[in-house]
Amino acid sequence: MERYHDMQLFVALAGQPSLAAAARSAQVSGPTLMRAIARLEARLRVPLLQRSTQGASLTDVGGAYMADCVRLLAAVEAAQASAKGLHVQAQGNLRVFLPFLFSCHVMAPVLGSYMDRYPDVHLSAHYHDYYPNLHEEGLDVAILVGELPSSALIARPVGHVRHILCASPAYLQAHGAPAHPADLKRHHLIASVDQVSWAFRGYQLKARARLGCATVQGAISAAVQGAGLVRCLSYPVHEHLLSGQLLRVLPGYEPPAMPVHVVYREGRNAPMRVRSFVDHCVAALREHPAFQLA
Repeated sequence: MERYHDMQLFVALAGQPSLAAAARSAQVSGPTLMRAIARLEARLRVPLLQRSTQGASLTDVGGAYMADCVRLLAAVEAAQASAKGLHVQAQGNLRVFLPFLFSCHVMAPVLGSYMDRYPDVHLSAHYHDYYPNLHEEGLDVAILVGELPSSALIARPVGHVRHILCASPAYLQAHGAPAHPADLKRHHLIASVDQVSWAFRGYQLKARARLGCATVQGAISAAVQGAGLVRCLSYPVHEHLLSGQLLRVLPGYEPPAMPVHVVYREGRNAPMRVRSFVDHCVAALREHPAFQLA
């Protein structure tokens, strides 16, 4: 039993920036965590951690042992969940993490259809705009926009989003369409700050905004009304683009697209409530119009 507990504490190191953070994640003291690792090293007769003045990192053997521990502990949890019926039935509490704007413009109908399909799952959605630590924050699933940090989490891609520039047809008819990002200095720009700093392929625009809006939705609404050009991620404006209320400007100068992933912890050994939600989101998002922009 002690060896099993030591393996659990060792796995707490996964994805953590420091031993102190791992101890907090495992809800034990730092010395308790270090004693568990020392017992494992003594049993295995190999070093699992490489210690230095900058901190501690896994050795090559430690990394391989970590992967084995994660797999073995997940199998034990799966067996326990299966005995309770949780592995084969979607039920229980599910905590998900969603970027706020992404949830508003894309996820609301996806969440609704999932809840209709799986009425025994109690869904708790958390909205923020940072990369969470699923283990530390007790989250089951997260949808993340942008390149993923290195971690032991399972990630399933669903599409890409872009930073795009757009304006209403009326504005472009009245002021003309810019041919190069440098031309934007002569246009009416809508942003949340006075000084605009927009990165394009091969060009960094620094200019003054003509209109400042406190929210992205406010800036988009102003652009729809012909107030100027707005730059934002593609998913808040995909409906406006499809309807023709806004037109895409300078698409050839857009920065590279950013991936969107559904991220979770346990892989195939996850409870059914997690697997069902991940599968539902992946299927729905891969077909969503917000990801169909080339």
